[in-house]
Amino acid sequence: MEESMEEEMLTYEAMMDDQNHNNWEAAADSFRQPPPAPPLPPPRPSSSIPDPGRELPGGQLLAVHAGSMDRKGPKEGLPMGPPPLPEPNGVIMMLKSCDAAAAVAKAAPAPTPSSTININTSTSKFLMNVITIEDYKSTYWPKLDGAIDQLLTQSPGDYIPISYEQIYSCVYKCVCQQHSEQMYSDLIKKITSHLERVSKELQASPPDLYIERFNIALGQYMGALQSIVPLFIYMNKFYIETKLNRDLKDDLIKLFTEHVAEKHIYSLMPLLLEAQSTPFQVTPSTMANIVKGLYTLRPEWVQMAPTLFSKFIPNILPPAVESELSEYAAQDQKLQRELIQNGFTRGDQSRKRAGDELAYNSPSACASSRGYR
Repeated sequence: MEESMEEEMLTYEAMMDDQNHNNWEAAADSFRQPPPAPPLPPPRPSSSIPDPGRELPGGQLLAVHAGSMDRKGPKEGLPMGPPPLPEPNGVIMMLKSCDAAAAVAKAAPAPTPSSTININTSTSKFLMNVITIEDYKSTYWPKLDGAIDQLLTQSPGDYIPISYEQIYSCVYKCVCQQHSEQMYSDLIKKITSHLERVSKELQASPPDLYIERFNIALGQYMGALQSIVPLFIYMNKFYIETKLNRDLKDDLIKLFTEHVAEKHIYSLMPLLLEAQSTPFQVTPSTMANIVKGLYTLRPEWVQMAPTLFSKFIPNILPPAVESELSEYAAQDQKLQRELIQNGFTRGDQSRKRAGDELAYNSPSACASSRGYR
């Protein structure tokens, strides 16, 4: 009877030891992943006392109850009933985990220079795209300068072998790199220098060629603006309109007004009035281009010759009144006499052809043409 009770107690103790071991393993797994379990030592006799300082595979100390001295039942100090749970040792587990993290941090290799090299490489790639003021003066502006030269000196209808895409790209990059102010200043200086040369050439022109050469200079410049303004549209939008509150086309037209037209208006206007009094001394297209161009440059110049401007621009003179109809008729008759004096007989030929047509379409003429009498 006594031997059977001893065997049952041994079986119960072995089962509880396994349960306690499993509980400690689960608690250790909840905090960190345990390393591989070392090989178990050879089994000890059941009568041996477990070592209080032995560490379980989970990294925890084995807590031994003070009353448990041997695995031999109540006679040798083993209390009746299930063994008590091990005392909580969460602090020990946390300290061990912190020590393990510190050890890992100390054992981790120092940052290699490769990461620093990668940062420097990306920074150097960014710096390679920066356009310095020296780059602008030596590379970008010379391209723009050459293109502007060709555009300002081209004749109407000429083909210029320049890459508009390349010029626009240069302007775009310079604006993005904060060179708008310098580029605008260079553009104004460039065009001003060109217009000053044009003005000197006009001053050296003889009177019989003065009107025609002024017309060529005006038409050439206005045609060049049709290409220059679109090429610098990015600078116009993000610098001139935004910071200067102006427009590039208006600024460039003002340059021609100040450096060419204002210097020659008092020499040009008498020649235009003289050419008006002599029909076809200047071709009508040339006269129209100059008058309309002067009105575009400065509308106030209409006051210098209202009658001249009114022939090419509507609503310059006040509206006609009935009391002045006889004066208008006298002016038309004077113009017709001047045309006849200069050998222009196109109106007479027209009236003759009209009379022949009326005679041909008369009933008698139609009857005679058909053989009727």
